Amino acid sequence: MARSAAGQDPESTAAVTVLKRAVELDSESRYPQALVCYQEGIDLLLQVLKGTKDDTKKSNLRKRISDYMDRAENIKKYLDQEKEDGKYHKQIKIEENATGFSYESLFQEYLNETVTEVWIEDPYIRHTHQLYNFLRFCEMLIKKPCKVKTIHLLTSLEEGSGREQQSSGLREIKESLRNHGVLLELEYSSSIHDREIRVVFPLDIVILI
Repeated sequence: MARSAAGQDPESTAAVTVLKRAVELDSESRYPQALVCYQEGIDLLLQVLKGTKDDTKKSNLRKRISDYMDRAENIKKYLDQEKEDGKYHKQIKIEENATGFSYESLFQEYLNETVTEVWIEDPYIRHTHQLYNFLRFCEMLIKKPCKVKTIHLLTSLEEGSGREQQSSGLREIKESLRNHGVLLELEYSSSIHDREIRVVFPLDIVILI
């Protein structure tokens, strides 16, 4: 792995990994994904800066942060102009083992009071960790300023003995959401294979995993 100018502590290593990915995405003109990684990497570098005592290292870090911030701002301006021109449709493909893609970093800019419904297609909401991740995603959707009232989930049924665990977990999530005034609509299909999350307002966004 590339060596960070700030050393090999976990925050530095994570920043190097995420920013390296940002540069790769940038070079491939995959600007929405690159912007997400730049922002994530900049946040990590800022944490490294807070813990750095050496003045030379601090100066180097500030220069790197400034350069990445400038590039991220240019990308943001470009994407904003694309939106204004009506040319913007955001599609982010998240590759296996990719980093820098938290739920908040992907959706935060769209989760405002205009979002009332979210559609999710995921064939693998079956096992405990998958149910937990889905719950975490739902928890994000009900935080302010969101006003999500309906979450639509299309998934596939687990086979054999695991089906009861899946059904029980989804029932618990549905009841929990109902207590927050949110309806979870469940539908099952044996033919879906890809993951898709669709937020209709204020922009039509599709994120494929």
